[in-house]
Amino acid sequence: MIVLAINAGSSSLKFTGYRMPEEEVLISGVFQRIGIDNSFYTIKINGEKFEEDVDLPDHKKAVEILLDELIKHKVVNSLDEIEAVGHRVVHGGEKYSDSVVVTEDVKKIIDELSDIAPLHNPANLMGIEVFEKMLPHAKNVAVFDTAFHQTMATDAYLYAVPYEWYTNYGVRKYGFHGTSHKYLSQRLSSILGRDDCKVITCHLGNGGSISAIKDGKCVDTSMGFTPNAGIVMGSRSGDIDVSIIPYVMKKTGENLDEIMNDLNKKSGFLGISGVSSDSRDVEIGINAGNPRCILAQSMYINTIVQYIASYYALLGGCDAICFAGGIGENSINTRKEILEALEVFGIKCDYDANNCRGKEVMISTKDSKIPCYVIPTDEEVMIARDTYNLTVN
Repeated sequence: MIVLAINAGSSSLKFTGYRMPEEEVLISGVFQRIGIDNSFYTIKINGEKFEEDVDLPDHKKAVEILLDELIKHKVVNSLDEIEAVGHRVVHGGEKYSDSVVVTEDVKKIIDELSDIAPLHNPANLMGIEVFEKMLPHAKNVAVFDTAFHQTMATDAYLYAVPYEWYTNYGVRKYGFHGTSHKYLSQRLSSILGRDDCKVITCHLGNGGSISAIKDGKCVDTSMGFTPNAGIVMGSRSGDIDVSIIPYVMKKTGENLDEIMNDLNKKSGFLGISGVSSDSRDVEIGINAGNPRCILAQSMYINTIVQYIASYYALLGGCDAICFAGGIGENSINTRKEILEALEVFGIKCDYDANNCRGKEVMISTKDSKIPCYVIPTDEEVMIARDTYNLTVN
């Protein structure tokens, strides 16, 4: 059975084609900088890598190119051979605590939740609808980012706001990147050789989140009611004082929608650096001595370290820390700065080991009190497993 696993981020679309249940990878790749200048995509197949610069104004264009490439590289002779497509969907609210086969009702709920996941749910839904149109025979499965975090206790997911906001409107912390955090926690348990672990997983990309996980279950996570909470991100502000919003509305004359657009799409790296929402562009600015890029990076590191430190206390210690995502797997300097800032916990960076990109490796020294790892996340295989299990019968 051939299954496509689709992972659409705010400015990227990762894909992997699997033969299931063997989990044999037939093709993989990523479309990057969607909606940003200098967009491109990369495909890996049979040990070869193909890269092409292409204009990617939106996720719809990326999906169209992907399906063309499947035929071009003879992954399938006909699109009819693709029996199922699994989609990462950021927000499932309290409605979904597990993956589901897509129906019209499911799509309606995904759309309704776009108000609290404006950068992702619309892209996720668009991807589903494009695949429904172009692969009408295939079953589609929604795999929700919020599902893994449903193990949080009430005192972790509630906000100290009027309780009726939760009971009447569902205002609570949901958490995101759950598929990645679940994979990372399982991988750390395997590395450590036991299930009763206390670990901190850092998924750092254009969007980013950090989770405290005990015995394979999420205890707390940095993202909240929406993916805009938590650490500084590519174009998102992360945690702010909510009183800023009415203050800036009065000063600028902007309405609430415009302010929320600013916080989701014009903040973070982009807002502070004035250069880009892409950390690679910010690093170029840092190397050129751009003071605002240097400031953006410093703010980014500070928020990550603050969450790791608080989760260390929450868990009552930590057996391991890992880094994943586009930045976590590839930014040597970011990891170095984080580990150096955590020296107070007895963490020591192995600079030689850390000088790597995109591979699993321990980047702390052997005498470090907490082992730290780079673990390339594999959300796609988690998506493919759920998709296969829900559609095989």
